[in-house]
This record gives sequence, C-alpha cells and structure tokens, in this order.
Amino acid sequence: MTRLTVDHNISSRINLMRILLISGIVFVHVPHDPATSPFLGLNGFFDWVRVFLVDSLFRIGVPCLSAISGYLLFQRGWEAFNYTKTLRSKARTVLVPFLIWNLGLFATVLVIQRADIGIGYFPDLWNASTRETLSYAFATEGLPIDIPLYFLRDLVVCIVLSPILAVLVRRFPVPTLVALFLLAIIPGLTIGIVLKKSILFSFTLGIFLALNRVDLKAVDRFAALGTAVLLAAAVLLSIGLYQTGPDFPWALDLARNALSILGAGGFWLMSAIAIRPRIGQRLAATGSLSFWMFCAHFPLLVLMWMVWNRVAGDDFYPLFYGAAVVTSFIILFASNHLVSRTTPGLYEVLTGSRGRKAKLSAALKSHPSAGATRPGEPAITQQHR
Repeated sequence: MTRLTVDHNISSRINLMRILLISGIVFVHVPHDPATSPFLGLNGFFDWVRVFLVDSLFRIGVPCLSAISGYLLFQRGWEAFNYTKTLRSKARTVLVPFLIWNLGLFATVLVIQRADIGIGYFPDLWNASTRETLSYAFATEGLPIDIPLYFLRDLVVCIVLSPILAVLVRRFPVPTLVALFLLAIIPGLTIGIVLKKSILFSFTLGIFLALNRVDLKAVDRFAALGTAVLLAAAVLLSIGLYQTGPDFPWALDLARNALSILGAGGFWLMSAIAIRPRIGQRLAATGSLSFWMFCAHFPLLVLMWMVWNRVAGDDFYPLFYGAAVVTSFIILFASNHLVSRTTPGLYEVLTGSRGRKAKLSAALKSHPSAGATRPGEPAITQQHR
C-alpha cells in the first residue's frame, strides 16, 4: 500500500485544532460548587454560555483529538507500522508525562492535606481505600487526581490495542465502526478498558481514515456550511441542556453524546477557515505549548478556586470565571516559555519530547532539504469534565 503522508496544510490544521481545543478545555475545567452550578440559572445568559462551552461545544475535543491520534499512528500505512517501536515511542511521549504530572499532583495533595489544606477541592487521599488510591494515582479504574489526564491514560490503552483495532477496521470496517459508535453514544452502556468510551470509537475511526488513505481535504469546499451546522447544533443542544440539566433526559443525553463525536467533522471543516488568517497560522506554530497547557491547567485552576473561596466565597462567580481563564492563559504561556528556555531537559521530559520536536520542526523550516526524505509526524495527545 502506498504510504500516506501528512502535507503542510493538514499538519498545520491538526496543530491549530489542538491548541484551540485544549484552550477550550481550560474553560471546561474552571471549578464550581453546587451553589454556582450553571443549571441554577442565577447568572442568566452567563450560565447558558457556560453550558454551551462545557456541555456542548468543547465536549467535541476528546473525540476529535483521539481521532487525530489514531490517524497519525497509521498515517504511513499498515506495512510501515512497527508495534514495538510504537510502544517505546508512546511510552516516552504519552505514558511518562502522564505519570510525572499526575503523580506530582498526587504527592502534592498528600502533603497539603496532611496540613488540612485542600480538603474538598481534591479527593481525601488519606482516607481513600486502596482501590481508590490506585485510581487517583494511576487511573486504574477511575479518574486520576489530575482529572484531564484521563485522556492520556485512555490513549495509552488505545495504542496498546491499536493492532487489533486496525485488523478489525481493515477486515470488518462497517460492523466495527457501527458497534463502537453505538457503544459510544448510547447512555448507560459502559466499557471497562477506557474511562471515556467515545475515545475508542474515535481512535478507531482515525485508523480507518489513515489505512484507507481518505483525502481529508476533499470536503473543504463545505467548510463554511459545516462550521455553521456545528455551531447551530451546539447552540440548540445547549438550550435543551440548560433547561433540563443537570439530570438530562435520555434522548438529550444521547444527542449530547452524538454531537461530541459527529461534531469532530465540523471542527475539522472549521479548521480549513481558521488556518487561513495570520493568527491561525501563528496559533498552529505554537508547538508544545498546547501539551503544556493540557497537563498544567487543572491544578492551577483549582489553586485559584481555593484562593478565591477564601476571599469572596460564592459571590461574584462570573468575575472569578473570567479572571481564572485569563489568568490561566497568561501563567501557562509564561511558564511554558520560562521552563522551555531555562531548563530544556526538564521541559522535554514533561512534554514527552515535544519541545525537541518543535525545535526540529523549526530547523527543517529553515533548511527544508534537511528533512525532505523524512516526513515528520505531528504530535497529538488533549478532556473531560
């Protein structure tokens, strides 16, 4: 089979989607308590916007990013896929960062809770059972203590299963994709091997697109229409969710799950428009910043919530929400720049060698002939509430 390579436009759009979706995750993970739930409607339009962002639009992020991961894993075809080499590579780029960031937060919480700090903001680690502790530390059965990192855990599982998924989707593409899609969208169905079941379908879909050399730019002429449909569907869904949440009717929950997966197509079409202006190209060139944001944002947001509750409590929550998002972006951008420049070795470990890949990419752009015979593989890794 002819090898499939990712051209510059597709690579840039993948990088742009990653930074945009992971930025959206920051909005999703701004903490709140029952008194500041958006479904109480205490803040009117502001609360609807929160539902639109958190429970509708940016739920697309995980399925979209996992589809890209599956696609990139098999972009060079089945014959070029080396399972042993892949496992070694992904252990460095996915598993090690997951363990460092999650266990780092786990150890920090253990220390501060010993001093009666952080109780109620993080799980009570000192009184947790052994099974609960293992999940908080390694995401064995439930969410890790750094909640968004469950995606890296599930991505590792999908990578381990990738040869099986590839064989199934090569021999029985329709039954495999239909079964995984139904499993992903039907409320109440569970699967023990991944924490978020939509990841398994989306990752497999990405494999299917790569192995069948699907032209990802073939429908770009419908970019404006696809973007409009995506936003309209997300708005309509958020209206229903806002009126019925937090306990959604079965049909609405089904629609929410379906949009989170099907909306990935709309986001891809949106990227065809967003990559054109200079700002889109600049965002696509931010490299490892997106992974740094993904791993570091949750503890930062919780820390700000802890400080805010000591100062203002539940008052002025919209002010906290906006300030937390803006402050997070500033701190994450500044810390990414600082650590990458002052301790590049540590930065490479924390970002799974993505800092080194970014430097290599910049070097290849300066000297295109140096990498002409070795097409690069854009890294992708990025949420759940």
